[in-house]
Amino acid sequence: MSSIVSVQGLTKVFPGGLKALKGVDLEIEEGEVLALLGPNGAGKTTLISIICGLTTMSGGRVTVGGHEITRDFRAARELIGLVPQELHVEGFEKVINTVRFTRGLFGKKPDDALIEQILMDLALWDKRNEKIIELSGGMKRRVMIAKALAHEPRVLFLDEPTAGVDVELRQSMWQVMRGLKDRGVTIILTTHYIEEAEAMADRVGVINHGELLLVEETGPLMTRMGRKTLTVDLSAPIDAVPGPLAARGVELGNGGTSLVYTYDTAAEQTGITDLLSDIREAGLHLADLHTRQSSLEDIFVDLVNGSTR
Repeated sequence: MSSIVSVQGLTKVFPGGLKALKGVDLEIEEGEVLALLGPNGAGKTTLISIICGLTTMSGGRVTVGGHEITRDFRAARELIGLVPQELHVEGFEKVINTVRFTRGLFGKKPDDALIEQILMDLALWDKRNEKIIELSGGMKRRVMIAKALAHEPRVLFLDEPTAGVDVELRQSMWQVMRGLKDRGVTIILTTHYIEEAEAMADRVGVINHGELLLVEETGPLMTRMGRKTLTVDLSAPIDAVPGPLAARGVELGNGGTSLVYTYDTAAEQTGITDLLSDIREAGLHLADLHTRQSSLEDIFVDLVNGSTR
């Protein structure tokens, strides 16, 4: 794959001296889904706003489809579709008319077949003649996605696309995103829903305090940084962890009725065999044991906490 969006040394300093972005480097490959994770104020929306031409950069270079966004703004912007966090829709306009109008803003010829397909894909066709003000919040967000797709962009930015949407509608919108990816659209989404990134993204980028901490493929990231927790349920509670077990980092859980051991999934030896041997030698009796794989949320929290230390 080749990069369709290239960000090099991007900085943004707001009046008053706030450094929102600190030398961000990012290559986004054509046809991929990239999820940007980060706490509020991390710089996610600022990064997207600069790429989309809504905010001026303080330094660096950004190209979209080979077009530099400041020198060749129009060509770069034609390749981009943007769905911002805020709902910006014409309340008293019909759904189909506002989508047609947005296509016209980009100088595209009318294409009723395309508009129909977009509305069908987003489950909006039955709502096409309704005024937007009459729609639910989730449907309004779908209208915004339809507007962003009307001019057939190659790159789609989704800033918190499922915020305020119920679980069923969120799953439906994930299907829409998968369909767009299958058609070759590059998708960059910011999200607070870790499961959204885990389910949708080919790669995950973590940003905090204006710095891009990492960008990695989702699966290998979880393998590299993931941990498993082994919980050993005891037949009788204990007051303290025996010395040999404490030396292995074992902790008490559930009011002394279980032992909790965390280990690295990528390590050559997990130490579980020796751990179970130490438990027997300590005279403890097992009632049950089970493991839990760390999630992308655990990894995200660890990364962000590490960057603030």
